Amino acid sequence: MFNTLEKLFEEYNILNEKLLSSSLMPQQFLKIKKKIINITPIITIYLQIKILIKKKKENQKFLKDNDNEIRQIAKEELNILENKINLFKKKLKTLLIPKDINDKKNVILEIRAGTGGNEASLFAGKLFHMYAKLAEIQKWNFNIISKSEGAIGGFKDIAVNITGKNVFSWLKYEAGVHRVQRIPETESQGRIHTSVCSIAVLAEAGEIDVKIEDKDIRIDVFRSSGPGGQSVNTTDSAIRITHLKTNIVVQCQDEKSQIKNKNKALKVLRARLYDQKQKESEKKRADIRKKMVKSGNRSDKIRTYNFIQDRCTDHRTGITTYNLSKIFLGNIKNLIIQIKCYFQQKDLNVVNFNNAVEEIRTLKD
Repeated sequence: MFNTLEKLFEEYNILNEKLLSSSLMPQQFLKIKKKIINITPIITIYLQIKILIKKKKENQKFLKDNDNEIRQIAKEELNILENKINLFKKKLKTLLIPKDINDKKNVILEIRAGTGGNEASLFAGKLFHMYAKLAEIQKWNFNIISKSEGAIGGFKDIAVNITGKNVFSWLKYEAGVHRVQRIPETESQGRIHTSVCSIAVLAEAGEIDVKIEDKDIRIDVFRSSGPGGQSVNTTDSAIRITHLKTNIVVQCQDEKSQIKNKNKALKVLRARLYDQKQKESEKKRADIRKKMVKSGNRSDKIRTYNFIQDRCTDHRTGITTYNLSKIFLGNIKNLIIQIKCYFQQKDLNVVNFNNAVEEIRTLKD
């Protein structure tokens, strides 16, 4: 590890010397500056570790001193230094965990009722209100893009746009299959009913991230259906967009304006294309990233809400919490923090130090 860091330190010094050159072009200056910024946090901790190791070696000499009191002081000092060194090594590993480029992005959250019929639709409604309340607590903006209501309430499916600070980093581990176990109000014999909903958490993509050509899409206009106001159900304002290359279909009919529906549908399409693009590139990345992304796959059952036991269990982490009424009022921040910490610790345990350093060094401009 220290041989790798020493080489990185030498490169750091060379880059700083180059930065002082007056012959540098602006583009070269920015390139070198960016590399220095990438390396500086690692070098700072490395130098602190070197100082502590030097102090440790100096203190080890006193362990052989004839004075028992001096030996005891030296031993205590060595323990303190060793703890500090281990702490800095842990900080160093944390810095080397691959960063998720989407963490600061906004989110398209999609909830779909699965197995369970009307109960699944009602559960989708509860999940929707849970995330709406969380957004309110976090001061995020929460806007419905499209929805299809269930026969007796809730939703067959609903898509929302959530914007705010680091929304994706908070919600990315919510993606997957959520299961509920409860006794429906219509169940006269008290039998427990199990139903599921799938949740997709898509990083909102801008036009820079995904460019959609007019020739690659087909736009169909049709009349909105379902509950609506004076003109929602009487004008051809609903939009269906088909992406011809991937066969991804998105439709939106919530707005009275055809243009607004089109813009919302394009936003969802862009997010889905970006998600597909990310998944394709992730197949080629290191095992640590693949494991991290796999944890959010919607085909995996990630969580159970058991109303009989008033219990919520996250199956990936083994974390269990109680008081479902509080959870469905949006108070899931502590649960999300625990899940985030679990995956960060998991990543720490499998970081390949040399590969991680190399990734930092060769980060693209």
